[in-house]
Amino acid sequence: MPVKALRTTSTARNGLGAFILQCKRLDFHYCDHWGSSRGMNSFLTSPLLPHLSLTNPSIHISISPRPSHHPIIRASYINGREKVICVRNLQKEQILKKVELLRDAGGEKVRRVKGGRVVDSFGGIGREGVRGVWSPYHGEGRGVDWGRGKVER
Repeated sequence: MPVKALRTTSTARNGLGAFILQCKRLDFHYCDHWGSSRGMNSFLTSPLLPHLSLTNPSIHISISPRPSHHPIIRASYINGREKVICVRNLQKEQILKKVELLRDAGGEKVRRVKGGRVVDSFGGIGREGVRGVWSPYHGEGRGVDWGRGKVER
């Protein structure tokens, strides 16, 4: 009786082996005449945009005029969703932060966390937890084993 091998396929897991940016396209829309587009116009003419395109070759960047409207940045993601941020009256450094925010986002819809209020373990509501903050240096005066095979006291 012949033995048959099982056919296996690899499951893509982002971050294992290679990281794939979720953002695939950034569209910059601006107006030449409105004052709210001054920051966007200075961003587009500064060396920040060429540096952004050189450091992120997997993102397609397009620039188009949008007359009589506030400037926006539209990001398209590989899951088919889009996010739009209005950047009216922002400086070019602030626009760069918004671009990095869109680039690093996953494209998923923002969802409310189930289960009510989320409590931070380090005193998110102004108090420590009942047991306090854990550290390997607390308790019984023991040190940390740094790979020497013995516990320092």
